[in-house]
Amino acid sequence: MNADEPRQPSGEFVQSLSRGLAVIRAFSDERTMLTLADVARIAGLSRASARRSLLTLEALGYVGMQQNRFYLRPRVLDLGYAFLSSSSSVDTTQDHLRRLSTRLGESCSACEYDDGDIVYVARAAAESVMPLRVSIGRRIPAFCTSTGRVLLSAMSPDELDAFFAKYPREKFTPQTVTDEQELRERIAQVREQGWALNNQELDLGARSIAAPVVDTRTGAYISAVNVTVSTSRVSVEELIENCLPPLLETTAQISSDIALLSAQR
Repeated sequence: MNADEPRQPSGEFVQSLSRGLAVIRAFSDERTMLTLADVARIAGLSRASARRSLLTLEALGYVGMQQNRFYLRPRVLDLGYAFLSSSSSVDTTQDHLRRLSTRLGESCSACEYDDGDIVYVARAAAESVMPLRVSIGRRIPAFCTSTGRVLLSAMSPDELDAFFAKYPREKFTPQTVTDEQELRERIAQVREQGWALNNQELDLGARSIAAPVVDTRTGAYISAVNVTVSTSRVSVEELIENCLPPLLETTAQISSDIALLSAQR
């Protein structure tokens, strides 16, 4: 896994493109309609730079405007679809998630690490389970999720030091662990046992268990897959006993299939 160190701009760095992407990332599921001032503040740009980026994105069809408030248009999905459609590992993972979800009757997701967060890249939702606001592309802080701790466990000591120095740790529920020393101990445990358990640290009423998808050539972690259950239906003991073995079988199979696809290229 690569460190999260900021890259120094080269002589070929395109500042205007960087600003445009920062403007797009200012929007989220909680910030769907933004004023020019909002975008400038969130993206860390001057009002003039934010305005030029917004008007350019509007002309290209990526942004709309209504009553002096901006919003993303469906064309933005082309950017994410380009990644999903070009990633054979995501396709392979999605197929296995469907089978695992059907087998367990629970929702399953796959996540990759990016800039302090985990990003959902594949998901299979079971019917008649507690609703969670989870969709492809959603970002959640890595420190308080089962998939995040799996991926953090693959970091080198220097990378982990940089992670703790850079990213804040919000307390989402009374169960959320934010203390650095305790988190380090839990991440070390995940590294040793090869899987992680999250018990209501992100959402009350939900617990999950996760394991890594591994690049069999290098040992690097490609992603992490989890199974999420309701605390009212499944105890911690039941989660480990009933869901962990099928989860480990699935991640091993995904790792093997990705290796096979890579060898065929």
